[in-house]
Amino acid sequence: MVSRLTQNWKYIIIILLFLGWSIGNFDRFFMNYAILGISKDLQLSASQTGIVLSSFFAGYALMQIPGGWLADRFGFRKIIITAVFAWSVFTILSGVAWSFMSLILIRFLFGLGEGSFFPSASKGIASWFPQNERSRAMSFMLTSGTIMGVVTPIIGTQSMQTIGWRMIFYIAGAIGILLVCLYMFFLKERNVSNEGKIENPSKNKAPLREVLKTPIIWNLLIAYFAIYAVQWGLMAWMPTYLVEERNLNLTSVGYISAIPAVAGIIAMLASGYILDKLPEGKDKVIAGVFAVLTAIFLYLMAFAPNIAMFAVYQSVVTVFMSFNIILIISAPLKMLSEEVVGTANGFINTGAQFAGVLTPMLIGFLVDAFDGSYTVAFIMLIMFALLCAGSIFLIRSKKEVPSFKTNVS
Repeated sequence: MVSRLTQNWKYIIIILLFLGWSIGNFDRFFMNYAILGISKDLQLSASQTGIVLSSFFAGYALMQIPGGWLADRFGFRKIIITAVFAWSVFTILSGVAWSFMSLILIRFLFGLGEGSFFPSASKGIASWFPQNERSRAMSFMLTSGTIMGVVTPIIGTQSMQTIGWRMIFYIAGAIGILLVCLYMFFLKERNVSNEGKIENPSKNKAPLREVLKTPIIWNLLIAYFAIYAVQWGLMAWMPTYLVEERNLNLTSVGYISAIPAVAGIIAMLASGYILDKLPEGKDKVIAGVFAVLTAIFLYLMAFAPNIAMFAVYQSVVTVFMSFNIILIISAPLKMLSEEVVGTANGFINTGAQFAGVLTPMLIGFLVDAFDGSYTVAFIMLIMFALLCAGSIFLIRSKKEVPSFKTNVS
């Protein structure tokens, strides 16, 4: 009976997580396009724009470790429901921002609200899916982000010209609150003991100190920080870059930005399937090589002779990054015990979110410092890609990863 329930309900769980991550990513990605209108309305400089784009990630990063620990301690369901409700409220409030400082505060609180979702969702995947299906489950959930990478540029840029950026935030927040209602009825825990009884998730405490003593966690943290420095650098600044440096209009920006995202959808799904099939060890070698290739194609992007080649190079970069992202974030689900995956992925994802804090601001400062030139910004992203490669090549095999014992209160 338990097996039949698991086989059926795990698909409902992953669909719910997919929907939640879709709404969360739309709320985040839309800011990269809304900032064009916001900067004009609030008269923001490039440096101030970078700070606004980074303020979300400051709050988001701060909640990664607490969010993962709370999911390990109390179960992923309660934490996810709280996270979706909180970020939906602050999405709505984003639409009423009236000044530079108010926008920073609202986006910071928005980040705090959303910060618990990903580590809690990781816990949910580890709870409901067997080990040999977890990369695919993770890639399916994360594909929602790449789908939003297609949808957001088109819907966002078109809607900004019709109903305005404030109304879009109101609508997105309302959809998030409706999703909370859906979660209340259908999102379920699964903690099954050997006797088939449901355990209380609050009895499982993740040994955070022991997790932090594991070298692989630090390798994954650095790799995830580096690859997401590239990811968020491109996502946050590409709309502005295409308008200012490549002289495209807002509609064209929306369609050009969607091309790499389409490649990312295919790459995410394929990466999850491939990683579940590859032998342990070979997957990391391939990921390291892909990170080096990411650096090469970033260089080609910076000096692309036309917008068509620019889109091609960015699509190739997206494919390579997708493989690395799925490998890094699904590795703890396969290499560590289930009791600590929420804490571990929360810690690792902190690196990605600090990249989101730093990279948009750094690019803004560099653009101001070099009189509007983006060349140095691309050089910085290339260095981050090489840092990711080095960190992945240093990851040890699963046999060298210590096991964890769960403390019971």
